[in-house]
Parts: sequence; structure tokens; C-alpha cells
Amino acid sequence: MPGQTLADITDAEAEFIRIVAERHPQSQKPIIVGNCQGGWAVMMLAAARPDIAGPLVINGAPMSYWSGNDGDSPMRYTGGLLGGAWLSLLASDLGAGKFDGAHLVRNFEYLNPANTLWHKWYQLYANIDTEPERFLEFERWWGGFYLFNEEEIRWIVNNLFVGNKLSSGEARLGPGRYFDLKAIKQPIIVFASMGDNITPPQQAFNWIADVYSSTEEIKANGQTIIGLLHDDVGHLGIFVSGQVVKKEHAQIVEVLKYIHQLPPGLYGMHIEEHVQKDGEVTYEVTLKERKVEDLRTLGKNDRVDEKPFQAVAALSELSERAYSLLVRPFVQDLTPEWLAKALRDFHPLRVQYWALSDKNPLLWPLPHLAAMARSGRRPRSPDNDHVRAESLLADLIVAQLDLYRDLRDAASEAAFFHVYGNLLSLQMADEREEMRRKGKFDPRTIPAVREVLDTIDEGSAVEGLARIAMLIGKAGSGHRRLSQMQKTRELLSPEGQIAHLSEDERRRLLQEETIVVEFEPERAKRSLPKLLRSAADRRRAHALLDWTETQPDLDDRQRRLAAELRTLLPLAGARGASAPAKRAGKRKPARARARA
Repeated sequence: MPGQTLADITDAEAEFIRIVAERHPQSQKPIIVGNCQGGWAVMMLAAARPDIAGPLVINGAPMSYWSGNDGDSPMRYTGGLLGGAWLSLLASDLGAGKFDGAHLVRNFEYLNPANTLWHKWYQLYANIDTEPERFLEFERWWGGFYLFNEEEIRWIVNNLFVGNKLSSGEARLGPGRYFDLKAIKQPIIVFASMGDNITPPQQAFNWIADVYSSTEEIKANGQTIIGLLHDDVGHLGIFVSGQVVKKEHAQIVEVLKYIHQLPPGLYGMHIEEHVQKDGEVTYEVTLKERKVEDLRTLGKNDRVDEKPFQAVAALSELSERAYSLLVRPFVQDLTPEWLAKALRDFHPLRVQYWALSDKNPLLWPLPHLAAMARSGRRPRSPDNDHVRAESLLADLIVAQLDLYRDLRDAASEAAFFHVYGNLLSLQMADEREEMRRKGKFDPRTIPAVREVLDTIDEGSAVEGLARIAMLIGKAGSGHRRLSQMQKTRELLSPEGQIAHLSEDERRRLLQEETIVVEFEPERAKRSLPKLLRSAADRRRAHALLDWTETQPDLDDRQRRLAAELRTLLPLAGARGASAPAKRAGKRKPARARARA
């Protein structure tokens, strides 16, 4: 729409989510899934309205645009090689104020010229009896190009593609509308693939290290982040591959059922495949606790190669101003609406569609020739010598185009670092980095953390049971299986003291107890007798410890801790069930604190 901005889009998305939740009052908050560029849109929405949605799932979503590995991520150099954001302004001016989304798709297709120029067309005609329906379905989706207003594409390029400002908290949609990703309290699942050269895993995960200085800060903020990494599927396969849907996406849905039971922290998600005797395939999901420092293993150079991109951002600001001042007025005056529409119609990606359709009058004989071909067609055998020669020639063409791609990408990467990696550019980058430098974060300075630690001895059996589970979990290897989490829910929820708590209230309880166990584990143990005072409460605690000790993957350290907790909670010294337990101190129960 004329005058539309990304702020309008974010507000519209928030209104949409609000109406969905309003029409399903008996359900939990909606889960939002963002694919590719939809990932940052989902994160921006959640940062702007933290209370509006449930867990977030971002698949193949670039969040740290400067990240990547040398030789594996050619697209990240595009902004620098084109001189920054000025080119998006030129494209918008040539579109009479509208940016053609076909330009972005063309950049994607340039990444794999063998597939774009040859392979997908050869596969179509080599399998002409079975391929057309799938080919057309995909091309209609892939070729559904969208238009952006100049304000929209300019914000995206300056703040994301070139500026990389979202993870640093510098991105804003208007006066006072900054996006702080720390404001997101919903659990987040991040899915990426090592075989994705459009959104490499570094771009999908490094925002975590940009936003949080340590795993302790993640826990102190009450955030839960789960990462899932595929070995080899490509960018589009993350969203549309049938095998990925059956395995990874299906297990993500299973994790979402129990994600509110997971203590705050950073986890890696691992899927084990098991083939039963009858041939049925089942999956077992394990969540392993990780540290922010583990993200360094995704990159080859410990992110040193991101420094030249700061110089790109600085140069982009200069080139954009120069274009706006010296060139833009002339381009706008020379581009009327009819010319802009003609340029869009004759974009190469659109021409390849309409040039082979009924819109091209020169192709009027084609339907008749096609009918003649069908009537007298005699398919050749796959063993035919001509078919074999044709397949060999096709493979040779693909290999040559792949060689061209590799040489082109290597030359582009070398040119990028030659230009932006010189001393002058690094000096510009150092100046920008000095402005954005932050001090070391101390999670104990957060008021919410101080409040929880100051009232560590206050609470009820709700806090006590959760604290036992947190202590035993922390003493172990950090692995959590979904099957165990399901058993824990069945054990505690039906008649336990947490049955009446909502998902939000349970989430708040887990956050507080994670803070207690993480920062004051010894005090957490000593506080248990004050929280679990009655005989009924201690019997429930002993039942939880009994079930815990039956788990096969419990290690010796956890068993010793369970025995120690039993001695701290003797049944003989507990109050009778008939005597109601009084709360120690003035700390509100989890439900009241959550409502507050």
C-alpha cells in the first residue's frame, strides 16, 4: 500500500495474532513459525509485543547477517561488492517508488547457476511424463514476486542486510520503537542446516552470542533457546522437503508440547532414529544443555572475518548519501509509472515465464505442434545410446557451470576482503566497534534476579518440588529426553500442587528456580526443609526422588545428591498432614507472582 512501512506490517501482524488468540480462548497462546526472512519478522514482532504469542520457531532464518564461513557463504559479500544500500534506492527509483522482489530472487538463483540455467530445465524435459505438475507448482510459488515500498526495502537493507542492527538492539521502526531481543520471553526453537549456503548456521545462531554475553545471562533473563542443526539439507529443503517435515519438523512439534517444562537455558536438540522390528521408524529426542561459547565451533575464524563488514556498513552510509544528493533527483524525474511497470514486466525472471505462454503471440503454432508430438511420440529406452550420451552431456554442462560458480565465488570473496580488509577499512570498523562496545554483563545486577535470591528461603511446596528437580538436573550431564519430561508431567500434574498453575505461571516458576539453583546451589539445598514442611509435602518429594532414582541414565553424582536430599527432608520431623503449613516470609506463591 502507498506509504506502508514495516512498522505498519508489524502492527498488522500483532493484530492478526491477537484475533487468532481471541477466537481460541481455550487454547494456549499461538505458536508462531517464521521461515527464512520471516524469522526476523517473527522475532521483531515478539520483541515489540512479548505478551502476545507463545513459543517461536524460526527455520533457516538469518539473524546475524555478517556471519558465515569463508568459502561457504557467498551471499554475505553481496552488499559490500555492490557498494552498500544505494543500489536498493536506485532499484526503488526505477520502480517509481516500488522495489521489485524479483531482484532478491534473482540473487538467490545466481548462487547456483547450474540449476538455474540448465539442471532444472533438463530434469523437466527428461522426465516430461511425470515432472510438469511438480515443476509448475514450485515455479508458481517461487515466481510469486512481491513488491516493497521504498521505505520497507530501505529499512531492511540498512538495518539487516548491510547494517546487521537487529541483534545489537540498534534497529528501530520509528521514534522510540527499538527492538530489544532480550525482551522476548517466549521459548525459541532455531532450526538451521550445514548444507544451507543462503542462511548458513552462523547467521541463524550467532545472534544468541550477540544478544547474550553468557549462558548465565540467558538463564537470568528467563529465556529458553533450543537449537537444531541438520547435516546437509539445502535452504529450500528446510521448509519444503518431505523428509525434513516427517523427521525434524514433526519432532519440533513434540518438543513444543513440553517446552514450558524446560528450565531456562541454551539447549541442543538431537534426534535419534530407531527402526522397529516391523519396519516402523520412531524417533527419540534428547535436549542437551549447551553454552554460548559452544557457538564458536560453527565458525572457522572465531568471527574475526566479520570485522570488514563494519567497514561495509560505514561505506554504505556514505554511498547512500552521495546517491541521494547527486543522482536520485534525476532518476526519479526520468522514471514515470508506465516505465516502471514496463521494467518490471521485462525483468528476466518474468520474461522466462510469459515468453513461453499464451501471452507471447509468436507462439501461436505451439499448441498444434505439441498435439502432433503427443500423437506420434515414441519414448526412448533409458538404455538407448543417445539417451546415455545426452545424460553425459548434461552432467558435463552442470560440472562446467559448477566450476564457473566456484571460481566466481572465490574471486568475489577475495575481492571483498582485498577492498574492505585493508588498514583504512579496519580503522573505520574499529571506530564503529568502539561506539557499540558493551561492558561485561553481571546477571546478579538484574532486579528480578536480586529479588529471587533475596527470598530464597520463602515459598511453598511448589517451589520446593521444582527446586529438587532443578538441583538433580543441574548435577547431571545436561541431557533431557522428551519421554522423561512426559513422565515428570504425569507424575506431578494430576494431583500435585502445580496442577492448578497455567503454562505462564509454570514458566515463571521454572525461571525463578533456575536462578536459585544456578547462582546459589548450596543455599537452594538448605532451603528445602523450610519449603517442604508438612508430611504430605515431603512424601511427595520422596516420591519424586524415588522415580528419579529409577531412571537408567542417572549418574553417580545425581544419585549421591538424591540421597543427600533425602537426609535433608526426613519424614519423621515433618509436620502432620492435618496441620496446615504456614508460608515462610512474605514471598508470594508462583501463581500470584505470575499474575502480578
